[in-house]
Amino acid sequence: MARVSRFGRLIRHLLAPPWSVRRAFPASTLVAIEAAIGESEISHRGEMRFAVEAGLDLLPVWHGETARERAVELFSDLRVWDTEENSGVLIYVQLVDRKVEILADRGINARVAQGEWDAVCREMELAFRNQRYEEGALAAIRRVGALLTAHFPARPDNPNELPNRPVLL
Repeated sequence: MARVSRFGRLIRHLLAPPWSVRRAFPASTLVAIEAAIGESEISHRGEMRFAVEAGLDLLPVWHGETARERAVELFSDLRVWDTEENSGVLIYVQLVDRKVEILADRGINARVAQGEWDAVCREMELAFRNQRYEEGALAAIRRVGALLTAHFPARPDNPNELPNRPVLL
């Protein structure tokens, strides 16, 4: 059973068309996400990155890499950890497996429970199941922003340390 499931997942990932990300997240949605991140970061010292990926490559799928493991890899690759106050947050969307993961740097994890991030992820996944990608993404950015504002309110000098533009992989 596990072998069939792994094989099915492998086929879904390998056959995921590259355009599926652009279909779910067209240019207008990417602009809205970038603007929402920029607006949110005015009220807190956190730094958000938003990444979307259609399918994974052969070896990661074959070895059973989860969306969480991929998010950890991207957290490093996108340098989300590279903020002065360890206040980076990655919102990762994996379309083929229909998974969303939110990873926060240690400065934030010390104050925000994983259960709060998980609740935001499940809400996004529900919106995405109903093809409401922009609505789900923007609602998640607002919720993450509210959590960051509560724990890392903005200071007069509030630099933008990471790009706000979403990353399509």
